[in-house]
Amino acid sequence: MTEPTPEDPTASEDDDSTAAASTELVARFHATMNAIREALGRIVVGQETAIEQLLISVLIGGHCLITGLPGTAKTLIVRTLAQALGLDFKRIQFTPDLMPTDVTGTDILDEDPSSGVRRWRFEPGPIFTQVLLADEINRTPPKTQSALLEAMQEFRVTARGKTYPLELPFVVLATQNPIELEGTYPLPEAQLDRFVFNVVLDYLDAGEEVAVVERNVLGIVDETIGARTEAGAILAYQRLVREVPVSDDVTRYAVDLVRATRPDTDAAPESVGKYLRYGASVRAAIYLCLGARARALLAGRYHVTDDDIRALAHPVLRHRLQINYVAESDGVDVEDVIAELGQRVPSPGGSRRSAETTSGQSAA
Repeated sequence: MTEPTPEDPTASEDDDSTAAASTELVARFHATMNAIREALGRIVVGQETAIEQLLISVLIGGHCLITGLPGTAKTLIVRTLAQALGLDFKRIQFTPDLMPTDVTGTDILDEDPSSGVRRWRFEPGPIFTQVLLADEINRTPPKTQSALLEAMQEFRVTARGKTYPLELPFVVLATQNPIELEGTYPLPEAQLDRFVFNVVLDYLDAGEEVAVVERNVLGIVDETIGARTEAGAILAYQRLVREVPVSDDVTRYAVDLVRATRPDTDAAPESVGKYLRYGASVRAAIYLCLGARARALLAGRYHVTDDDIRALAHPVLRHRLQINYVAESDGVDVEDVIAELGQRVPSPGGSRRSAETTSGQSAA
């Protein structure tokens, strides 16, 4: 009979120290996020849902497309968020004559005046930053739009065969105006798929508009705020978000929701086959699960529910689905299709609530 092996006290101490460090990181995360929200609230009136989705995008290391009418504070929100995050911020105003090298940078031939030796020198473009505002991205041709693809996916830029890494975290926040069609270029589908969310900014309600008018007329708008965190902490928070557990049932629900958007599959409801030209890729399911982790942590929860998936379905899917002419003639838009999918696709929580309701009725 073998004698029990005594426990290693150092292993227990390591576990305790790891748990304490995780607890401290979570506490710092919540304090930082609350401080960022408070700072944004001093500058931006309303738009809480949009701000939450932008924070989620940063926390999962993704990029965000912001669609809004003129005067909905798209640029103000992005600039203020970059200040609160303590990250380097640059803005590119996309125009029809903008060239790819205006975004990524270009090689310049320098000549040494003393020796006459010529050397190529790379001059970095505005993409070499941490928060890049691509303002009115749909006003520039696809050739220039595609200059962002490598940076968004691989966090690097290649020029003349040489690769230059970008400083992390790196986030592209691109804006577009949904009502102007002349002189605009729709984003390529490959680039749309690389945006985590399409955040829609709508007009404020009457009370919030009164507050905006009073702030601006009285000149009490403070458009500069101090940093509430820094790059190293944000990278730590991104790793923390990925540690939030997600059950197999919730992951399967996210996958089922995305698969149901594809018209040529058996999982698609009848309305999808009728109204959609094509559905979302697996990248949508990945972003649903990642975003749900961040949303749960922001809410003070350490587990993900199907409600988190449903809450992010619209921003994740609205730019990945394309309706056909039948939908246009019937007055059906992408938002209607996504809403129906949320009702049609069975969820773990829905099944549980249905069972609880049936049990209660039986008991009665």
